[in-house]
Amino acid sequence: MASVRDRMRSHLLQTLSGTDDGSPQWVLDLERGDDAGYFGPGSASWAVHGGMATMVAGIRALLLQALHPGAMAGVHDWSRYREDPLGRLTGTIRWLITVTFGDRATAERSSAMVRGLHRRVQGEYVDARGESRSYKASDPDLIEWVHLAFTDSFLACHELWEAPIPGGVDAYVREWAVAGRLIGMEHPPETAAELRARLDAFARDGVLKSDDRVREIVRFIRNPPLARGMLPAYRIMFAGAVASLEPQHRRMLGLGKPPLLVVPATSAVLRSARGLLGERSTSEEAARSRIARLQREGWSPDAGERPAA
Repeated sequence: MASVRDRMRSHLLQTLSGTDDGSPQWVLDLERGDDAGYFGPGSASWAVHGGMATMVAGIRALLLQALHPGAMAGVHDWSRYREDPLGRLTGTIRWLITVTFGDRATAERSSAMVRGLHRRVQGEYVDARGESRSYKASDPDLIEWVHLAFTDSFLACHELWEAPIPGGVDAYVREWAVAGRLIGMEHPPETAAELRARLDAFARDGVLKSDDRVREIVRFIRNPPLARGMLPAYRIMFAGAVASLEPQHRRMLGLGKPPLLVVPATSAVLRSARGLLGERSTSEEAARSRIARLQREGWSPDAGERPAA
């Protein structure tokens, strides 16, 4: 009979990857490919996306993204988050992991699929000034907002709950600008200061908005349909995500500032998750196996593509 620990590990891996062992076929496929990918071992992106704080960062990013009425319209009109919330979550995780740990060709194919989905998502929304606007998910301002919210969330949570980033915070923003370009963003920020200035500009320019749709998504993110045994830990991580938000964003989301105890409590939950999952994810292990294979075949980081046999 499976122990409580085994059941918790299985539930967590199912939520994050779609399988109870953390090794769906797309993760196993990360062992294939002819290069180390866009980043590689020792990179800022591997450090950030390989950390446990990503679980809190994902919650934070969803909350922050909801404040742009165009992005919120895309989720409201097109997403199946109510019917299949974990499916949407694992789809986002798959893209993140593939771009981070996959070889370049795989990262580009995955991003091309995202761009294709974006082209189909379109409709109308009422902006913060009360004016009706048409949108496509591929619109530059929506791509920019989603990238900024994502990057800021993963950076903020890593700074709160993980070890220092190799090369510093600017290294992560500069590296992850690659992902922004892969999904169609022309000029992603390349320093933490630029990232935060551009985020602030959305609020300063009156683009962001709080309304019934935002309140609905906040309620859903606060109480998602997870396995009962995971809910206590999830609620602490939700509170941690709220604590990591800028005060102006918390206010717009209708969320109060959590007590100071939330930050160390979240740290304890993340340590427990690391104890369940191990120091390295199955995705990172697959990427390391790919790179080790290429090195045995004569590839080196300076050589680029694998040499022809």
